[in-house]
Amino acid sequence: MLLHDLTDFLRLSAALHLQLSAEGVGRENILRIITNRAPLEQPGDHEILLQVFEYLSDAYGMRRRLVGPPAILHPLRATALLNMAADKPQLLDMLTELLHDKYEDITIDILGRDRFVDVESKFIDLLQTVDPADEWYLMERLDHLTIKNESYYQYIGRLLDKAVTTQELVRVKLADRLDNTLDLHIEVEDSLRSADFFRVVFEALFMPSGAGYDPGCEHPITPPLNGAQRLYQLFKNAVLLSMIREKHMAVEDPTARRLFEALVLASMYEAQRITLHIMAYHETDIERQRSLLMDALRYAQEGGMMRITPPSGQFTLDGLFMEQFDHVDSQVRDTHLNKLYQDKGLMLQAALGFVVIFLNFLNSPDYWIRGISDRGITVAEN
Repeated sequence: MLLHDLTDFLRLSAALHLQLSAEGVGRENILRIITNRAPLEQPGDHEILLQVFEYLSDAYGMRRRLVGPPAILHPLRATALLNMAADKPQLLDMLTELLHDKYEDITIDILGRDRFVDVESKFIDLLQTVDPADEWYLMERLDHLTIKNESYYQYIGRLLDKAVTTQELVRVKLADRLDNTLDLHIEVEDSLRSADFFRVVFEALFMPSGAGYDPGCEHPITPPLNGAQRLYQLFKNAVLLSMIREKHMAVEDPTARRLFEALVLASMYEAQRITLHIMAYHETDIERQRSLLMDALRYAQEGGMMRITPPSGQFTLDGLFMEQFDHVDSQVRDTHLNKLYQDKGLMLQAALGFVVIFLNFLNSPDYWIRGISDRGITVAEN
């Protein structure tokens, strides 16, 4: 399986979903899937992981992800992605990935007091089966991975500071973001399977009298996460990747490097899908497409994708991160994302900008977006 490939990811998700739906729950098969059928280090690891599955099943119950599948799929898939990137499965890493959202998703406010007490008692029983040293490291990691009363930038900065002595935190966070990035779709077909993104863009730029991009199918049903909300997920990836690159946190860990590259590729392809969708169904006039592409091209040539730019500059994309995505209050952010969703021209340019950003991450080992730090985002000098 290619870590960044959407079709492979959907197969993985379907396989896990099938086992979750099986009579008696196919936990043995789930274990085989998320370990990539690799042997575990210790005989007791097998029983510990089965107990974790039972705990997660009780804790998540019938809850659903934003796009619809069972919520429990997220920690299972993220752990599978982590193991696919690793040389061999490590119990502590797997426990960390499986439980990384515990203190955000499994709370008394969400579950209610009685159910929370019952679920928490099972978590305590689970910890008693883990080696005491591993238990201490596990609880420390889960604390580091939990976002507290802080901005996303502060959270990532704090996490990466802790990763200086606990490098495994980086690989766990990357696998988490990779699953979140791939888990944005309910469409049956991947547009990149039938279209060459760069050819579509090239023809719009250099053959403006052409017929334009025709996907050959009607407009798909709007997914639970629209294009603007998916662009926000790409923004979060750009922040994470920039801060990792700036702090050189994925250099010496082979697993983290593989996951870093997979997240870059998955993000770039998602930006391409958004671009193609807008060119196919919304901004369909060839001259209009060419004008939008040329403006984005000039912005890139001026170094706009290398740094945070201020609003009200000479290009439409100036201030994109600050105006559209950089809002701590979720209601304010949703208002801006809804406004962005109505502006398909800006969405097209933003998606193109992300394609360039992630290509830079892919092609240049020294690339990161200047102006992004644990203090937030600020305008960066040329």
